Amino acid sequence: MLRLPATVSVVVLVLAAGVAGQGLWTPTSSQPWWDDVSYGLPAFAAGQWWTPLTGTFLVVAPIVYVPTLLGFVGMGYLEWRRGWRVALAFFGAGQLTAVFGAAVFLWAGSAFPWPWAIELAATRDVGPSGGTMACLAACAGLFSSPWRQRIWILIFGYAVVGFLFIGTLADVEHLIAVLLVLAVTRSFRVRRASVRERRLLAFAISLSLGVIQILGLVVATYGPFGQTSPFRGPWVDVLVDATLIVFVSNGLRRGRRWAWVITVGVALLNVVLAALYLLVRAVAPLVAADLGLDESNVAIASSLLWLSFIVYLVAARGAFSSKRRRDLRGAGDHSPSADDARQLVRREGGSSLSWMATWEGTQYLRTSAGIVPYQKHLGVAIALADPLGPADGARDSVLEFVTAAERDAVVPCFFSAGSSTRAATPAGWRSLVIADDTIVDLPGLTFTGKAWGHVRTALNRAEREGVAFRLSTMADEPWGVRQQMRAISDSWVGDKDLPEMRFTLGTLHEAEDPEVRIALAVSAAGDVEGFLSWLPIYAPGGRVRGWTLDLMRRREGGFAPVMEFLIGASAAAFAEEGADIMSLSGAPLAHQPADDEGQIARLMAQLGSVLEPVYGFSSLHRFKQKFRPRYEPIYLLYRDEGDLARIGPALVRAFLPDASLRQYAAAGLDMVRHG
Repeated sequence: MLRLPATVSVVVLVLAAGVAGQGLWTPTSSQPWWDDVSYGLPAFAAGQWWTPLTGTFLVVAPIVYVPTLLGFVGMGYLEWRRGWRVALAFFGAGQLTAVFGAAVFLWAGSAFPWPWAIELAATRDVGPSGGTMACLAACAGLFSSPWRQRIWILIFGYAVVGFLFIGTLADVEHLIAVLLVLAVTRSFRVRRASVRERRLLAFAISLSLGVIQILGLVVATYGPFGQTSPFRGPWVDVLVDATLIVFVSNGLRRGRRWAWVITVGVALLNVVLAALYLLVRAVAPLVAADLGLDESNVAIASSLLWLSFIVYLVAARGAFSSKRRRDLRGAGDHSPSADDARQLVRREGGSSLSWMATWEGTQYLRTSAGIVPYQKHLGVAIALADPLGPADGARDSVLEFVTAAERDAVVPCFFSAGSSTRAATPAGWRSLVIADDTIVDLPGLTFTGKAWGHVRTALNRAEREGVAFRLSTMADEPWGVRQQMRAISDSWVGDKDLPEMRFTLGTLHEAEDPEVRIALAVSAAGDVEGFLSWLPIYAPGGRVRGWTLDLMRRREGGFAPVMEFLIGASAAAFAEEGADIMSLSGAPLAHQPADDEGQIARLMAQLGSVLEPVYGFSSLHRFKQKFRPRYEPIYLLYRDEGDLARIGPALVRAFLPDASLRQYAAAGLDMVRHG
């Protein structure tokens, strides 16, 4: 009550009037005082100018109280966001404008031989729906893009369809209230919507038009163009339209020019045919009856929707120019290669994950400032980590990648990006922390104190048991050692229901890179107890400033603290070489969300719990905490929540490109078992 005084007060007045006038259980229209309180053109003609006030707080029938009270949700939300004065202003102005505007419209329409307008001009009504509809329309402007455009389309579509196909006095009032708010707030601007959003709206509108035309044939309608009976009308026209809509709708979503051209052609054909129907009915009514054009009211009403759609398509025409391509098109004539990415990382430096951009399966977009590595899966372009190139060019690279993806009708996102890329994304983009990069600072590193006891224990035990440590590369190791490494890795993979994960997680193939270092733990007998792979982290100018942990493999039943030993010994060796940092990478889906990170972050944490039996992300994260790292957030960056339904499956495909349905099913059963 304290937060929504205006909304609660109006609702109380409506309920109180319902009790006093018995409208909560008896139709108000059947009361003897109906003509004294209801508004409409007859009331104004009789000089009853008070009726807009009295009629606002009454409801025509008991069942109508349900939608009436639900309509106040919009007023409540508007008051919550903008205050009681704004909410009351929109409610009052919307209600009065809707009531008087409908009366003026019907007064003018009834002057012509227009049966629908003449009938409505003699109609009275009650209810606050004009005001609540105005508040609901005003709420659309409170949302950020792209939800603002989506909500506006829904509200405006509801009002127009109600006016054209249902055609009651209330529907006329609803449309006038929505048009009032649209004119006052000017919060719906097609040209300010993104390319992707304009395509998505065209896709949704085209499907909606098909559904509306079909429903108009199977249900009775009574709108401005006359009354129709169920299952009578231009079935051939509707069938052709529906078929073409199904054919071109996905092309509109993907921004294809041919789909835009066909849709505009279909819309123009509908408008021209409707004009011909009206002309024949006006000039030769008998001929129109013989041709069955007296049942063309649905087609004529639909033509106005098609006309509005033409206006939208013309305004948004720039969004429909994409052509089918395998790679995104960027600056320059040729797409970069993995060697180009390597050279750029060495020259300009990169993040702890930048070397992953050189892996097989990565595609590259040349930008004016550098290179964006990405993979395309299921219509989603997933940029890997941060753009490559100078730090001051990150914003340009991000914007050019987003533009190229939207031009080619794919969903852009950045996975495992850092804070600098997050700051470079366009306004309105969302971010989600998906992991925490665990960074160990190497200068001055000593394994002293209680916190490093586990590392000292592992190092001392290795010395006692004759387990040796060495840093090497795969190419420098003898054939026998490489075979042991492959056997250990194959054994680890064989224990999983799903194959090795890819994308940001490497395999032995990536470890064969001569710039990737291998940390080996070898027993006195020559057995490989375990091994790690380390990816280089370059500083500008070509200096290696650190190393990123990738592979972690151990021999089953071997030296127990082998991972603590390998990581601790690697840290000591890197520190001695003068490296600045050592990244233990981030465990996916192991981030614990804070209270202010939102529901999606909490859902990601729950997903990590479900996947824990299969991949042990949380266990890995807890293991890395032993090395006292500092944390830097790693983000998934995306346009809005509507993209997550496509990004999720695309990430699954990126991480598990070779998994089969049987393997997914087996992993699912394993999750259920561990419940």
